[in-house]
Amino acid sequence: MKAETWFRHPAGILISSVGATLLWGSALPVIKISYQHFQIDSKNVFGEWVFAGYRFVLAGLILIILAMLMGQTRGSGRKPLSVPRLVRLGFVQTFMQYLVLYAGLSFSSGIESSILVGSTSLFQILSARMMDKTEGLSPAKWFGMLLGFLGILVMGFGQQGVQFHFGLGSLLLLASAAFGGFGNVLFRKESANESVIALTGKQMLVGGLGLLVVGAVRSGFAPFHFDAKGWLLLAYLSVLSAAGFALWNTVMKYNAVGKVSLYLFLIPVFGVLLSSVLLDERVSAWIVFSLVLVVAGIVIVNRSSRSVKEKGLAQKEVQRSL
Repeated sequence: MKAETWFRHPAGILISSVGATLLWGSALPVIKISYQHFQIDSKNVFGEWVFAGYRFVLAGLILIILAMLMGQTRGSGRKPLSVPRLVRLGFVQTFMQYLVLYAGLSFSSGIESSILVGSTSLFQILSARMMDKTEGLSPAKWFGMLLGFLGILVMGFGQQGVQFHFGLGSLLLLASAAFGGFGNVLFRKESANESVIALTGKQMLVGGLGLLVVGAVRSGFAPFHFDAKGWLLLAYLSVLSAAGFALWNTVMKYNAVGKVSLYLFLIPVFGVLLSSVLLDERVSAWIVFSLVLVVAGIVIVNRSSRSVKEKGLAQKEVQRSL
């Protein structure tokens, strides 16, 4: 089975999208464990940027080497993205998204982070509509998105109570979600003629180097000591970033944005569930309700996409019979 066939198949979309969001969801508790290990204070945003820089530089190198081994750095009919466009992609999808994300986390509570980071899918759909007028959004898709966002609200309020203060942290997290959504759609456009794995690796390397340089302004390039556990934590975060972005960018390349965007709502849900396992944090029954809402939204969006496709095929058959 060719890669395109798999990533267009309903089972391939489901497995790949859930796999990517599960990997990203596991990043939150592992990052917290890493900060404890390296003694990075939550207010030390420059140190966080340095750590993020190492993470994405290593992830980018992993994917670039993998693309070279697979012979995907150069292909028939494929022309590598120009340097200015590559820098723009890395600037948006990695550098700016995570620069403002880590800064926003320093000023925000867990409920704000869960809700606002979960809005990435909304910005992704809006970006798709602005960049591609053929990207259709039916009422069913909007309803599915509403259920997904409601699931994130339920999760946040159920875990920490109805406390929401819109301030600097909220603005930064919204900016991160906007950069993430726009970056995903921009990647979809730029990957039309280049290997997803190679391009993902290159844009992560560019963005990671930017984070490393900015963070080093105040913290230096080596603000913490690496031991065996530290290297394992960094390696895991790098691998999950490489695998998560490679899976998600490939799904995005071969499918309509509105069909897959709702899966992003699973990231905070997985993050909370995995935090309960790895960090021994409490999980209430609201999480189950939240997951039900998110899954219901995904089902509605995918059934809507399938019915539209079937309707189109039926119309073609009628035209042929005439």
